[in-house]
Amino acid sequence: MAEMTGEELASRLRTSISRLVKVIRSEVKHDEILSLTERSTLSLVYQSPKSVPSELAAIEKVSCQSMSQIIHKLSDLDYVRKTASKEDRRKVIITITAKGKKYIEQKRTKGNEWLARAITEKTTETEKRILTNAIKVLTKLID
Repeated sequence: MAEMTGEELASRLRTSISRLVKVIRSEVKHDEILSLTERSTLSLVYQSPKSVPSELAAIEKVSCQSMSQIIHKLSDLDYVRKTASKEDRRKVIITITAKGKKYIEQKRTKGNEWLARAITEKTTETEKRILTNAIKVLTKLID
């Protein structure tokens, strides 16, 4: 078999990763309360305990107005809390609530459980070692 070009490899990798993410999402349907962007925003707040709406908007590539609506919905659901910044009263700090943490942790647990089961059932020991090495390479690409 002929070796793939860089573009072919990139295309196949992107397609495989996209399909894997879609399968995980479909297997782990927790609820349909939150959109993908809302879940992603909540995950960002989970990772960064004191977030600012403008930074979240930039990361999610949405307008500040859209992020304001997302934060408002997450706040109404008691997933995040909005508080005024002590340094600058014009700024709002977004923090995750216990209910928001529970939501994210349940999603992650279900996703990890499905993926672990799929790896156990569908891969050989050699393939598991390949996946272990692939994680290092993928991490290198994104860092």
